[in-house]
Amino acid sequence: MTSRAPVTFRGVVYSTGLGRTCPACGQALAQCACARDKASGAKPPGDGIVRVSRQVQGRKGKGVTVVTGVPLAGAELDALAAQLKKRCGSGGTVKDGVIEIQGDHRDALVALLGQRGWTVKRAGG
Repeated sequence: MTSRAPVTFRGVVYSTGLGRTCPACGQALAQCACARDKASGAKPPGDGIVRVSRQVQGRKGKGVTVVTGVPLAGAELDALAAQLKKRCGSGGTVKDGVIEIQGDHRDALVALLGQRGWTVKRAGG
């Protein structure tokens, strides 16, 4: 006899009484607390240290500088990323609260982020 993994039910996605509902909290989208937190730019949790490291894994050998732990969210994080990209003269992106700048710019980014008054550490090798 083959055993199957249990199917997990995430909740109601649509209700005739409420309309579309949030799968995370189950409230109607108009009253969803999850969406308000994302839209208001609630600060992500962290230990208060901004870490700057370099990664090449999964990028076919092309290195990127990764900035994690920045105490900003939403539009503020995007604006900071744009400023850092402009200062380094290279491209980059923001993914899941992490800033990625193309190339190895760790020294420049540590100095720039330190000027903002944050505790900055150079992580990795």
